[in-house]
Amino acid sequence: MINLEKLHFSYSAKKSLFADLDLELKPGKVYGLLGKNGTGKSSLLKLIVGAIFAKKGNCMVNGVASSDRDPNILSEIFFLSENYETPANSIKDFVSANGPLYPKFDQKKFFSFLEIFEIDRDSNLEHLSYGQRKKVIISFAIATNVKYLLLDEPTNGLDIPSKSQFRKALLSGFQEDQIVIISTHQIRDLNQLIESIIIIEDGKILFHKDVFELEEKLLFSKSLSDGNDADVIYSEMVPGGYIHIRTNPNNEPSEVELEVLFNAIIQNKTSFNQYF
Repeated sequence: MINLEKLHFSYSAKKSLFADLDLELKPGKVYGLLGKNGTGKSSLLKLIVGAIFAKKGNCMVNGVASSDRDPNILSEIFFLSENYETPANSIKDFVSANGPLYPKFDQKKFFSFLEIFEIDRDSNLEHLSYGQRKKVIISFAIATNVKYLLLDEPTNGLDIPSKSQFRKALLSGFQEDQIVIISTHQIRDLNQLIESIIIIEDGKILFHKDVFELEEKLLFSKSLSDGNDADVIYSEMVPGGYIHIRTNPNNEPSEVELEVLFNAIIQNKTSFNQYF
């Protein structure tokens, strides 16, 4: 479990990034961490892994303060930063050097992910493109089988087929005791992968709900009209018409459009929580 309580963090004395931030994450879910640029998504991930430290409050991973940098906890965390670097050696040498850092690393699973991504296991990392190197690191990250997998903008640099391959690899490697956090701007890429949505705004958690709650309480529908009906909470123009978010008193099934929901919540910061 990950627990953040009354957490304060800033990069300068003049402005706080987080103030009294509370968050609890439980195993068995893929969390989508969303927010506008500069809201601190990457910083929040770094706080959880202990790369930076809170000014006040608690940041606990499995009951241990992340700032302690406990080796037993670190061996259960993999953080893929948006700006990562790979060594100029072969994939097999990379695995030999880094695999032992993670007790549950599964080399067979790693090579199976490379096959999903269509990467030759005998390749040298320095001869691969940016997108190909990213696929190798993503494959390694999933194959570590850590309890806490944190991915910062994992689909950046991936083409459309590779994004589909990423979803396939992550789902096939996911385990019930894991917490997966994906910080992303590419919401559409992960619409069918995210199970719980977290939106950060103004140094706090603006919205945090599981997708099944959204499916029960909200109805997403498309039409040609701009949606002036009484049950319409939010409307957004899309090619060919509008997407509406409505109240859902009859629990009608619909697919949650996370990008539309994100836009709606950012524009109506206080209104959406009243429906839950």
